[in-house]
Amino acid sequence: MAKHSDTYVCQSCGAVYGKWAGRCEACGEWNTIQQETSEAGPPGSLAGSGGAKTKGKKIEFTSLTGSTEEAPRLLTGNNEFDRACGGGLVPGSALLIGGDPGVGKSTLLLQIASGLAKGGASVAYISGEEATAQIRLRARRLGVEKAPVHLASGTSLRDILATLKAEKPDAVIIDSIQTLWSDALPAAPGTVTQVRSCAQELVRFAKSSGAILLLVGHVTKDGQIAGPRVVEHMVDAVMYFESEQGRDFRILRAVKNRFGAAHEIGVFEMAGDGLREVANPSELFLTGGDAAVSGAAVFAGIEGTRPVLVEIQALVSPSSLASPRRAVVGWDSARLSMLLAVLDARAGLDFGRHDVFLNVAGGLRIAEPAADLAAAAALCSSLFDSPLPRDRVVFGEVALSGAVRPVNQTEARLKEAKKLGFSGALAPAGAQSGTLKVVEAETLADLARWARNP
Repeated sequence: MAKHSDTYVCQSCGAVYGKWAGRCEACGEWNTIQQETSEAGPPGSLAGSGGAKTKGKKIEFTSLTGSTEEAPRLLTGNNEFDRACGGGLVPGSALLIGGDPGVGKSTLLLQIASGLAKGGASVAYISGEEATAQIRLRARRLGVEKAPVHLASGTSLRDILATLKAEKPDAVIIDSIQTLWSDALPAAPGTVTQVRSCAQELVRFAKSSGAILLLVGHVTKDGQIAGPRVVEHMVDAVMYFESEQGRDFRILRAVKNRFGAAHEIGVFEMAGDGLREVANPSELFLTGGDAAVSGAAVFAGIEGTRPVLVEIQALVSPSSLASPRRAVVGWDSARLSMLLAVLDARAGLDFGRHDVFLNVAGGLRIAEPAADLAAAAALCSSLFDSPLPRDRVVFGEVALSGAVRPVNQTEARLKEAKKLGFSGALAPAGAQSGTLKVVEAETLADLARWARNP
């Protein structure tokens, strides 16, 4: 006879313990560990089988060779969303979309549902947070109220699965996964147990029926999707919908994608009638004005497979403090400290008696090491009070030895710069272009000389 096995699970991060504790050692939260009960049979039996031993069925192996057709894509009519997904939605795939409250997740998904429905797909939009009347008002504001979308409001997993199996839609949107609950579990809605179980059942339905599943996930205070990380492992793609406070643009970033490139982005602008696509995000992140000022360098970066040009701004001023200030927005502060140390040790530039402020224009956050050279160029330009040419882009990775290392997708960066009217570039040695004048920088000393007399 099966016996009950008690475990204790943190409702914040999903960590499992053998006994109750007041504080979770994994995430540091207090009073989030709750007891969960599961069926466990004797040794040699499968859990939940009532203690009876079961014999498995042999699975068949195959080889890596053989022809396999490319996964078909279903276009949503939204080019930026399709780009972030890798070229469209794959039937039978499951996507998890997270973002801060009010960033526009429901607005985006309602526009995606409208685009799929207008393209001939059968779309089911199920909301557990809003009533159907609220969604109708949003659809009227977005101008998509005539789209043939099947709209419903509910939170019971059993009722939702029964409805989906009867209707057989091509795409299912669940807003959000934290509101669903299964009557087979004693836990409350939104707990780790409910979120994990409901997500698993919905993903199983998507894989067996071939329907596209889009799940909305809440975000915790540290910016991560709430619930256990196992939910991110179950789905095929995880996307974060990001925004900078006080700005109208939104970035949809794919942090995981089994059917496309990870870290691909789609850029949108929030307007009164919904989210508008931004076809050329480089124009969004470049500041206007033709006057050359010191401390500004244009960085040619890569986000996923898309080249993006963004301006890096620096301000270096003498400090009267014993410990000069270091402030950075849009870049890694540890990376800035390392870059200042390398400029001091390898190029002989004294930043130790100066306050340093670094900002990425437009609110974009840069993570790739190729921005090292552009940040160093902006710092040197501000230190020397020597404006850099407005028609030059800069990119390259800086090593601790002071050498400038090459980066990937050099040609794509230079082509994007040429398309936007730039005539030259400061790049690592070996970067060549038939259309742009490339100044090669092998070390930070070369950069310092170029920044003094650009």
